[in-house]
Amino acid sequence: MARSMWRGAIQFGLVTIPIKLYLATESGGIGFNLLHATCGTRIQMKVYCPHHDEVIPRSETVRGYEYSKGRYVVVTDEDIDSVPLKTVRAIEIEMFVAAGRESAGMQFVKQAYYLEPEPIGAKAFYLLKAVLAEHNKSAICKIVLKDREQLAALNPFSSTMLLTTLHWPDEVRSMDELNLPEGEFEVKPAERKMAEQLVDSMTGEFNAADYADEYRQALMAVIERKVAGEKPEPMARAEPTNITDLMAALEASVAAARADRTAEAPAPAPKKRARAAGPKPDAEEPRQRRRKTA
Repeated sequence: MARSMWRGAIQFGLVTIPIKLYLATESGGIGFNLLHATCGTRIQMKVYCPHHDEVIPRSETVRGYEYSKGRYVVVTDEDIDSVPLKTVRAIEIEMFVAAGRESAGMQFVKQAYYLEPEPIGAKAFYLLKAVLAEHNKSAICKIVLKDREQLAALNPFSSTMLLTTLHWPDEVRSMDELNLPEGEFEVKPAERKMAEQLVDSMTGEFNAADYADEYRQALMAVIERKVAGEKPEPMARAEPTNITDLMAALEASVAAARADRTAEAPAPAPKKRARAAGPKPDAEEPRQRRRKTA
């Protein structure tokens, strides 16, 4: 059963909606252990106390803050809970904005969390969700998680809402030191047209279920071959496209994309055979008789 990692409330205006927070994602990479290079033995990360000159269990450690050189004050969970901020136990909504991610600050996402309403606040929870969805809005809010106040966005998602934590503006690095010569190149109309055709031929509906971590699968295959005593062969890397060959590369890409699209398309349904010409059904005979009678 899923286990909540935070419990509090959504607050905006005078409305308080009690909720629980659950991690929406998990890491699925391959884990490695650190070994001693000379003997292959797995090393141990131990917690060492230089004062007592001994290794201690992590259960004997506490949280400390260095307020001057070599001097610490112990900070307990009770101390954290006593911080005079609403966001310690509440998702404090600051404002509502258009749900698009045009603002640079909303594009740098840290972590996603599912929200689960407590029974007493379910109606207000789904009322807020419906209004956000209907008006295509996001709620910009603040919350304290892992001993830090975090900026976040709240959005409708399936049958719940999704809280995504964002980076503070001073955590987003400037691009000033990057070499970004966007305006130095002249794109020919033919090149733009071919690029548009390539994008169009590769356009489709996104379905996350169609994708998998192929790197993890391939890496696992390499590991299994090495366990079996085989030596993996290095994979050839693709060379960057030369600017002078850009048009040829685009044309070849469009042709390949169209070929792939044709191969993936379902076979057309067989056409119905046309009815052979012949005498009209007997239902026409009464009409002819009526005409003669008239």
